[in-house]
Amino acid sequence: MVSSSSSEPVSGVMRSGAIPVRPGVVRGTLRVPPSKSVSHRQLALAMLAGGPVEVRHPLEAEDIDLFLGVLRGIGWHVEVGGESVTLTPGTLRGSATLECGNAGTLLRFLVALVATVPGRWTLDGTPRLRERPVGPLVDALRPLGVGVTWRGAPGHPPLTIDGGSFAGGETTVDAGESSQYLSALLLAALGGPRPTRIRVAALTSAPYVEVTLRLVAQWGGRVERLGDGYLVSPGLTRRQVVEVEGDYSAAAYPAAAAALTGGDVALEGLAPDSAQGDRAFLDLLATMGARVSWESGALRVTGSGALVAVDADLAAMPDQVPTLAALAPFARGVTRIRNVPHLRIKESDRLAAMASELRRAGAEVEELADGLVIPGLWADASPDALPRTPVVIETYGDHRIAMSMALVGLRRPGLAVAEPEVVGKSYPAFWRDLEALGEGGR
Repeated sequence: MVSSSSSEPVSGVMRSGAIPVRPGVVRGTLRVPPSKSVSHRQLALAMLAGGPVEVRHPLEAEDIDLFLGVLRGIGWHVEVGGESVTLTPGTLRGSATLECGNAGTLLRFLVALVATVPGRWTLDGTPRLRERPVGPLVDALRPLGVGVTWRGAPGHPPLTIDGGSFAGGETTVDAGESSQYLSALLLAALGGPRPTRIRVAALTSAPYVEVTLRLVAQWGGRVERLGDGYLVSPGLTRRQVVEVEGDYSAAAYPAAAAALTGGDVALEGLAPDSAQGDRAFLDLLATMGARVSWESGALRVTGSGALVAVDADLAAMPDQVPTLAALAPFARGVTRIRNVPHLRIKESDRLAAMASELRRAGAEVEELADGLVIPGLWADASPDALPRTPVVIETYGDHRIAMSMALVGLRRPGLAVAEPEVVGKSYPAFWRDLEALGEGGR
């Protein structure tokens, strides 16, 4: 695998500097990166099943590198080669501090997963990760016998988990601020000593739970849906090889770029029947005026040259809020993004970040408690009428802010993105792919 810590130049600038975005139409074909959410879940299931297992085509990115580091820290043997990772159980270390960086999914999964692994495991990460909540998940784990010690502010990392204390039984989880709480419980319950009954008091981003359930079924896990939750029976079938499908979250950026610039992009590597919630973003692009179709196994998105505004409840696909927000200034009408208050506890406060940086670029934005309102100020503007004052966009250390604001630069001249390396968290090849598609339009 190629390390995401490479210091190679990107599009003519060093990774530590701001990267200019050249306006233009995008055209071409590219293979999207593997799914980050599926990669996390396949590694978690391999850990629970006990291996050895070969995970083919995991995402080559910072978050997945951190998960592999955690597995090594627990005592697993991790062999990276070609386009696969082979995981083999080793001797448990008994105790370790496991570094989660700024990977919120990894943190939340591990809070529950390491409760099934004998030892004492301390979870920690970046200053931003220490601000991200895990209290509702811990509240749901304690009735199942799990011992947790807060090492800093209660409800947040760092925290120490008493490994092997997951006893199963009954609990209730409030997953209203993150579906990862529920997914973490569903996964960990597969490694418990007896069935676990999970009642769900609230849930956001439900499609991610469906991704979890579909993968659990592939591993032979048994999860029964009940009226108010789930009943999980322990045990998984060991598998020798598992695959990771393409990432609809990553595919949204080149797809949106085609819609925004009147371009034409074919995206390979996506599963048409995927459970990934961000697949629905394609329907949103079609509503806004793009043509979306499947041709010869590839997803093709063609821009019509004009976009129309939408009123969208994005609770089920919050990662695409910044993407839609980037399109909104160029869409006729007023775009309203609703029901996403949980975006304030992501890698950044994504509502505040997008509002700030769109304004920096010259757009108009109203920031709400749970969303954004963005008029299509530039929908009918000629290229000469758009703002041209040079502006450097701040990313707040957030990969999705960087990639979304890069879309704005495809139409708004003079835009550059600071900290371009942050895309290494989920899409290390983003700048290369964007440049290649831009060259296809010239």
